[in-house]
Amino acid sequence: MLGQSCGQADVDFLYKVLIRINDLNDFVNMILSKYLKIIELCVLGFLFPLTIVIFNFSQYILFFLWTVSIYGLIILLFLYRKKITFKNLFQINFNENRVYVWFIFIRWILFSFLLYIFTYYLFPDKLFLIQKNNTDLLYKIFILYPLFSAFPQEFIFCTFFFIRYKSLFKNEKTLVITSAVIFCFAHIFSINWVAPFLSIFGGFIFANTFKKTKSLIIVSLEHSLYGNTLFALGLGWFFWGGSVS
Repeated sequence: MLGQSCGQADVDFLYKVLIRINDLNDFVNMILSKYLKIIELCVLGFLFPLTIVIFNFSQYILFFLWTVSIYGLIILLFLYRKKITFKNLFQINFNENRVYVWFIFIRWILFSFLLYIFTYYLFPDKLFLIQKNNTDLLYKIFILYPLFSAFPQEFIFCTFFFIRYKSLFKNEKTLVITSAVIFCFAHIFSINWVAPFLSIFGGFIFANTFKKTKSLIIVSLEHSLYGNTLFALGLGWFFWGGSVS
């Protein structure tokens, strides 16, 4: 009886030790995951843009944009399969977001007017720059910019960012602000103050839209509206081509 009792006690003790070890492993994995996310965020959000500027890779920004997008897609599909599918990736939920879509449209009209004033008084030489030189180019930008620039940007700074790094922040407000700051910093590749300055406002607007709608399509369309407006007014020079060269 005494031997059986001791044997059972040993088994119980070993079981408790294994539970503690398992809990410790879970804790270590959680810490490692947290710090790995922080490192990844710093690399993608700050080191990567700095590298592009330092080594003068700004002219290849589309390549780097899509490279990060593909990396983000791989991470989401392998590590967050329960949270994301191709179906909910492209969801719009128009009925739920109908009122907010109208708000987006009205806000865009208001800010487009402010951007016109901004351009008219600070950069009159850039106002309607593309229309004065190559109208056909503007039409191409209207079509290509939403697909090849606005969409991958919003996938990175909204969809990927919100899913991947949400656990690092206490609330969505901080998540939105951080997304806006990194979106702003990513535009240092333009080598001027105008692009990052406008991007901090754009980043906040887009991140907040994604928080409200949870729709990559809606926020990409909103980004496209502002991006195409910038090119139409002439401010696109500060974001692409002219200022870099």
